[in-house]
Amino acid sequence: MKKKTSDSTPMRPEGERVLNAPLVQIDLNKYMEQIKSETTWENSSYNSMTLFKSEAMTIVLIGMHAKAILKKHTTNAVISVQTVTGQLNFITEEQSVELSKGEMVTLQPMIPHSVEAQEESFFLLTLSALRKI
Repeated sequence: MKKKTSDSTPMRPEGERVLNAPLVQIDLNKYMEQIKSETTWENSSYNSMTLFKSEAMTIVLIGMHAKAILKKHTTNAVISVQTVTGQLNFITEEQSVELSKGEMVTLQPMIPHSVEAQEESFFLLTLSALRKI
């Protein structure tokens, strides 16, 4: 397996970050602090960072300010949302689920959903690619 890294960008000038390798260690506390230190966090209702990316799975850390909303959207992947800090409402057309630290939900593909932060919150979004059998 070839090691995959992110490139330095104007928003994240500190350089490479490993996104895929045989073993990837991820320090959530470090990345939460980094997200909160960036201009995007200051100027937007949320900020995010991809922590892992392969053909089979992507993991994204998302931070949201209190009362921030990720508008209704869909994805063609199976997802999970795991609350790291704070309090979230995960909303579909069928139901709404409150998520506190340590709680998570999963969702099948193509189901419209939104996320609302009741307080400053961070969560892990995991997207799994569907396999063809």
